[in-house]
Amino acid sequence: MARTHKHHAALGGLVGLLIGDAVGVCYEFHEPEHLPARKKIDMTPPVGFRRAHAGVPTGTWSDDGAQALCLLASLTERGRFSLMDFASKLQSWLNDGYMAVDGQVFDVGIQTEDALQNLNDGAQPHESGGKSEMDNGNGSLMRVLPLALWHTESDENLVRDAHQQSKPTHGHPRSLVACAFYCLVARGYLKRVTDPWAWADQRLQAIYEALPDHGNGRQFLAELDVLRRFPQTDRPRGTGYVLDTIWSAKMALEAPSFEEVIRNAILLGHDTDTTAAVAGGLAGIRFGLADIPERWLGALRGFELVASLIEPILGIPGDEERRLT
Repeated sequence: MARTHKHHAALGGLVGLLIGDAVGVCYEFHEPEHLPARKKIDMTPPVGFRRAHAGVPTGTWSDDGAQALCLLASLTERGRFSLMDFASKLQSWLNDGYMAVDGQVFDVGIQTEDALQNLNDGAQPHESGGKSEMDNGNGSLMRVLPLALWHTESDENLVRDAHQQSKPTHGHPRSLVACAFYCLVARGYLKRVTDPWAWADQRLQAIYEALPDHGNGRQFLAELDVLRRFPQTDRPRGTGYVLDTIWSAKMALEAPSFEEVIRNAILLGHDTDTTAAVAGGLAGIRFGLADIPERWLGALRGFELVASLIEPILGIPGDEERRLT
């Protein structure tokens, strides 16, 4: 199979998400002022640092990476986005540790856990996720990147599927729009457009403006405006709010290398694993696999879970796969 820039960038995005998550796990729930100095932010934190999830071995991805791999596995098995299959895999993750390193689920957001319990109780996946304005955590945003890496169809279809994958856990239009916007940003990086963020904004507005009256276009446009206004009314703080996560990731991406993007994301504090996963996925596309530190690649655990998904989804030649093992 011929190597292409897109294949290398897509692999960088997937691995970047997993690496960002794994580096960020140790620093979760800490205020910025309680974090180590920038140069000491690493996969293994400095001696004496009070780790989050202290019993989890370093190099382990959390719910972000596991749910992203649930999505990736569903896509490769079905050859399309299947809401029912994806929701079933999310249940298997929470209930049985599917796609979790060592089969251990050690971190799950409250909104996500409540929604997946709704699924366990028989709710349909298009209605199990919370739909109030307070239900806009980043739980569906953190996992959506594989959709953008896999998708070869139109921007409109990518937006549609990004909306759908959010619904099992986060059903408010703001979360749907955030996931669609992020997928288009990722596509912009894959396409090497000059400004992926501005391009995604313009494409998403055009897509929503073209929706028929019954397609919720006006509501989605209103939420797109809310997303745009966030930097004018707030500042990125690394919290679990979906719009904060997007703008925190954008700020982290101002760094000139993958490693410094991850450090930027973590130094915001709070939801460090998700901010680093969301930023790391885009940084992996932007800088490529070669820019991810070898010590982080070597420390990443659970690669056997993702190895079988690389070639069929991303078209990666076998020698690239061996480089990660």
